[in-house]
Amino acid sequence: FTGVAADSSDLVHLCIYELFHVSAINHPIKKLMSITIRKAGQHDFPAILSLINEFALFQKTPAKVTITLEQMEKEKGFFQCFVAETDQHTIIGFASFFIAYYSWTGKALYLDDLYVTESYRNKKIGAQLLNAVIDLAKKEQCKKLRWQVSNWNENAIGFYKKIGATIDDVEINCDLELSNCHDKFIQIS
Repeated sequence: FTGVAADSSDLVHLCIYELFHVSAINHPIKKLMSITIRKAGQHDFPAILSLINEFALFQKTPAKVTITLEQMEKEKGFFQCFVAETDQHTIIGFASFFIAYYSWTGKALYLDDLYVTESYRNKKIGAQLLNAVIDLAKKEQCKKLRWQVSNWNENAIGFYKKIGATIDDVEINCDLELSNCHDKFIQIS
């Protein structure tokens, strides 16, 4: 059973009931775990950075993470994120995003990362983070939400298809690290 109550436009309270067994009796007892989905603040950056590094390990690409806490603080005006927080004030998941504009469709919201730490998966926390992003995209009158998924992550692909997302197998991502470019990096002959 999952219940959701909106506390404000930026806060969703999620209650998840977990069943566990008392060792001697073997009767199910319901234990309440309270999760809050809210917009991140600068004070959350250390916990988010830790989860970013954890996510990179999950993706088997830890060397690709170059962001630092100092950079996050310097660029705080660009960093937008929802966090999932336990009632003990531990951040156990995040969804980072930004507004984008696509020439074919117009204003969109790009979901950069969606991650929930392993011990909290399969409790609908990722779905609640994604719902917060979808709600924001609708509020901002975006035409669509776009994100990437690793082609080996079958669980995520299955979930995204189940909610109606189109998985594009045609386009390939391109990254150009600007720190490696010279003044005129494209030579015109």
